[in-house]
Amino acid sequence: MNKKDIANIRKQFKVNNDLLKINDIFNVYIMKESSDIYHHQSTPFELLEEEQKELFMDNFKKVLSGQLDEKLFELKFQRDVENNSQLILHQGLLSNETEEWKAQMLQLVEKMLKDKQYEMDVVVTFIRGEYRKPMKKSEESEESDRDTVYSNPFILCSMNKTQDPKKELLFDYVEKEFKYNVVVDPIINLKAPISGFLFPCFTDNAADVNHILYAARKKYELDYHLIEEVLNAEEIMTAQEDKVVFEEIVKKAADNQLNTSTLSNVYEEIHRVVEENEEEEEVPKLDYKDVENVLKSSGVENVNTEKVEDAFKTVIDDEKYEFKASNVLPKYNSKSIKIKTKVADISISPQDLRYVRQVELDGKLRLMIDLEENTVIEGFEMIPEALFHKASDQEE
Repeated sequence: MNKKDIANIRKQFKVNNDLLKINDIFNVYIMKESSDIYHHQSTPFELLEEEQKELFMDNFKKVLSGQLDEKLFELKFQRDVENNSQLILHQGLLSNETEEWKAQMLQLVEKMLKDKQYEMDVVVTFIRGEYRKPMKKSEESEESDRDTVYSNPFILCSMNKTQDPKKELLFDYVEKEFKYNVVVDPIINLKAPISGFLFPCFTDNAADVNHILYAARKKYELDYHLIEEVLNAEEIMTAQEDKVVFEEIVKKAADNQLNTSTLSNVYEEIHRVVEENEEEEEVPKLDYKDVENVLKSSGVENVNTEKVEDAFKTVIDDEKYEFKASNVLPKYNSKSIKIKTKVADISISPQDLRYVRQVELDGKLRLMIDLEENTVIEGFEMIPEALFHKASDQEE
């Protein structure tokens, strides 16, 4: 799934939307002390009160929020796994009986509880429904965009922690007295899901049952027990890890001989690749040959295929590995590059890196930034200082 596919389904999670039909909602309450299922309950979604529907719809949208490879990850199922979750989910997707579907979802919950101790009581919510996407209307057709739709059945899971109710002092208007709030029921925090997933993945208008969309609690905070042991998915690289590996490969291939001008060129080359493929469904990727071309085009000297392949083998032990171009590129239109020095930390955008240079002057390393106007520090406009002066006749 790309960000467009995710955005399309995410925006459908609203009450009374004819493009999204949720059949059943199944809630399972897990006790932290025993890691046991304390209670479970299945309800037709339409029988919920409107306020409850709104709460859950907001929760489901939060599960599908975030950037790909940062908080959302498209995972590929492992092959030849006993009691594999791909089969369980697929059977649940095809099941016509509510009791069968509940039994299959409880199998997933049992896998969640195996060798796992939660820090708080957890509520696992499953829904199964149908996501409808209108076909594009041709110019010749008189049909409306709702007359013909793609129909995509799905299962979505949301995991939410519980919290103790607030201890509060209340005022009773009738009895005219102050009372202590004695509510003891735990509160299910639907505003901040701790994990979740969507099955299957959708690419454009086609379902992909070989992949599942996993949602982390926060950016780069992955639950590897859920990914590997529960969902039985293959290992993944986050955007952060991709970027670190790319940087190490570039350092090795360039013999650690990079200046700011060259690095700026590298980012410009990758940004060009991303822009040229912006309309494509597939995210552009960079293999060892692409990295070699980027480095050569950026002015890195003495780069060849052998050096780049060797860098891939040394750093990631896989010369066939491919990076997502968007993962290794700092956010291009924001001040995403951090320059850290002993004196000061500076943030600039990749496209402005060309204006920064590290130079050696009077035996000292100095950071120089080309400016088009005077610098303002704490409201004070600075005047230029001359680093050089014309030598007098005596000095000559």
